[in-house]
Amino acid sequence: MSENRETSRRGFLGAAGLALGALPLNAQHAHHAHQAVRQEKAKGPYRPRFFTPQEYRTLAKLADLIIPADEHSPGAVEAGAPEFIDFLASNSPELAAVFTGGLAWLDGETKRRYSAAFVDAKPGDQAALLDLIAYRRNDTPELGPGIEFFEWARKLTVDAFYTSPEGIKDLGFQGNGAMAEFSVPREAVEYALKRSGLG
Repeated sequence: MSENRETSRRGFLGAAGLALGALPLNAQHAHHAHQAVRQEKAKGPYRPRFFTPQEYRTLAKLADLIIPADEHSPGAVEAGAPEFIDFLASNSPELAAVFTGGLAWLDGETKRRYSAAFVDAKPGDQAALLDLIAYRRNDTPELGPGIEFFEWARKLTVDAFYTSPEGIKDLGFQGNGAMAEFSVPREAVEYALKRSGLG
């Protein structure tokens, strides 16, 4: 294990606080990330810029569990969420530290509880651990780092999905146009929250 990765794993919670201010993900950032990923994929199979193969497999599994494909649309993996997060991490040392530390915590905790890395654990064991770290009410010194990480993973997966062509289509967005008046599309908001696990 490299010293850089070890350092990032020890201090990823501190980096998470820094990254909150260092990574304002607006529409321009999201568009740039999706565009860069599409250009990479046009050259052939996507090769992670930052994550190790094991970390990338874990990230992809996590994205799939956060927004799986359903009968209406593809999921986060098909929409390019792992590539999106990899691209952002390759350009942000703070975000990279959050994810390398968080993925290491996830694997370590899964091995401690179920004797397998997260990506190799049984689906029920993966779901049980995510159920623990998905809610702040479960915060303990033992689970705190996982809860912090999962909040990041969930937010960026949702951002990646709903700023992708697949996510925009899933919302039924028709494009910009003139309106006599604006009303909040309550059904679309509720559906997006439900799909993201935040609702």
